Amino acid sequence: MMSREEVDKVNVLFICMGNICRSPTAEAVFRYQVTTAGFEKAIHIDSAGTHDYHVGAPPDERAQKAAIRRGYDPKGLRARRVNENDFEFFHYILAMDRANLAVLERECPPQHNHKLGLLMRYSERFSEGMEEVPDPYFGGNQGFEHVLNMVEEAGRGLLDQIQRRLAKIERV
Repeated sequence: MMSREEVDKVNVLFICMGNICRSPTAEAVFRYQVTTAGFEKAIHIDSAGTHDYHVGAPPDERAQKAAIRRGYDPKGLRARRVNENDFEFFHYILAMDRANLAVLERECPPQHNHKLGLLMRYSERFSEGMEEVPDPYFGGNQGFEHVLNMVEEAGRGLLDQIQRRLAKIERV
């Protein structure tokens, strides 16, 4: 049974394919942004993959190193696959790219389909022509830096939207 505090939280889930590069990076970055803004008690954050290739594994070492250099802490994160309970529990289920969004759309019960979207829709700077966070797995270190730039920007936009949502709830 969930506590009253858990029910009142806004729940955010970041999704990529294996949950070892992009989505745990987004989770670590967004957790930092939320904590810095003082909303850690109001927002629950997690990440998952659409595939079970790396279940239980920590984030890719290159993703961890890039995140740590910028002050984010991805060390305690472990890969998991998205499950049917996630569609009910989370308010925002944000894929890194269209391919993973398509998997989510196939698996998501119709009544929760409105929760699905692309993370980059929350970014002003990257929105035109850059709607997807590219997978850095097969590239060099610069790809992980690029992912960080993108999720930092989108995370700020997402947090702004959630803060507005929470402000509306408090006024009611």
